[in-house]
Amino acid sequence: MLLVIDIGNSNITLGVYDADRLSVVARIATDTHKTKDQYAVELLNILRLYHVSPEDLDGCAISSVVPVLGNALKKAISHIIGKPPLVVGPGVKTGLNIQIDNPAQLGADLVVGAVAAIEQYPLPCIIFDLGTATTIAVIDQNGNYLGGTISAGVGISLEALTSRTSQLPQISIEAPKNVIGSNTIDAMKSGLVLGCAAMLDGLTARIEAQLGATASLVATGGLCPEVIRHCQRKIIFNDHLLLQGLKIVYEKNN
Repeated sequence: MLLVIDIGNSNITLGVYDADRLSVVARIATDTHKTKDQYAVELLNILRLYHVSPEDLDGCAISSVVPVLGNALKKAISHIIGKPPLVVGPGVKTGLNIQIDNPAQLGADLVVGAVAAIEQYPLPCIIFDLGTATTIAVIDQNGNYLGGTISAGVGISLEALTSRTSQLPQISIEAPKNVIGSNTIDAMKSGLVLGCAAMLDGLTARIEAQLGATASLVATGGLCPEVIRHCQRKIIFNDHLLLQGLKIVYEKNN
């Protein structure tokens, strides 16, 4: 069995592969104040909840966009399974040809997402990750990682609206019935959800114009289902794209 862990800004997603089957997926809140021992206890409890014994785990692969947590999780995993995990970063074989100005700056989440997309979808490919930040990664027809875009996520935008204005309330992130909001809450929902969908459509058109080709579109991240169903283009939703990429990278290095 293989344990795969993606450390995001808001959540840590864990998966357990039994051969090629993703048998377990669980999420815990990202907390930079927890120690390696606290994370070890939490991980053990989750494994026990899904009837997975640490002795059954042959290895682990980790991707992280929270550097301060990478070391704590690495030590916690080493304590649990008795061997160090593979941490995606410089020096790790991914097979990805990264053509940005400084390849070492590319986030591990973008790396594993691109690796998984290249393996599964026609190229060129555009990958949307709707999490704390909204990121777009672009893979050309030859499998080269060209770069992408980074913008504030829907949740961050909502937080900024409610904290920096005196009369806008906290709302649920869901689309309204009509794009023209007839009240404050529906107007906010339209701007956040439909505005994000329109941004994805608009950036897709501009990226494809630069590529000179029509791309396959793949999305991952917790907010995807609510946003991409309002996009004009068909976008494939893959909730486990990063976990799949971690498995591929682990196998390339073992």
